[in-house]
Amino acid sequence: MDKPKKETKITRRSVLRDGVRSFFVLSMGGASGYLVSRVQAEDYVWQIDPHKCISCGNCASHCVLEESASKCVQSYPMCGYCKLCTGFFNAAPSALDTGAENQLCPTGAIIRTFVEDPYFDYTIDESLCIGCAKCVKWCEAFGNASLYLQVRHDRCLNCNECSIALACPADAFVRVPKSKPYRLKIENKPE
Repeated sequence: MDKPKKETKITRRSVLRDGVRSFFVLSMGGASGYLVSRVQAEDYVWQIDPHKCISCGNCASHCVLEESASKCVQSYPMCGYCKLCTGFFNAAPSALDTGAENQLCPTGAIIRTFVEDPYFDYTIDESLCIGCAKCVKWCEAFGNASLYLQVRHDRCLNCNECSIALACPADAFVRVPKSKPYRLKIENKPE
């Protein structure tokens, strides 16, 4: 003899109880996913891959900051300390001196210092650099490519969708681990 099946009665209380349980489970899953994504986002920062950068100038004009977080840096081991530095002088300088009319940088952010004949040292005043990459382009074309752009993390807001990354035609803006936030040109040479 078959045992009669127990009828399941749906009551308001059971619907409410199941609804609260479902809401709680979904909330916990959503909160966990949000926390995981926040932790992952905080573990990475934006940086420019100097081997992909084409010196287009978008870093100067597309950053959400008034003054771009991208700045020119100098790799001293790569620099030739040239008397005629193509990253410092414009295409047709009237003289090889520090006259503003001879300089390529629109803000005078590159400081030229005499070392010994015929060598000169070139340093970047980052407070003046606007990240236009003019010096990077000409140093890459005719020099040792020791000048390149890097995101300065003391300035960068680390936006989830970086405006410069969206505008970068070479996909040179990449996420890198926060523990190693810079892509030094000499260390990361492609093979």
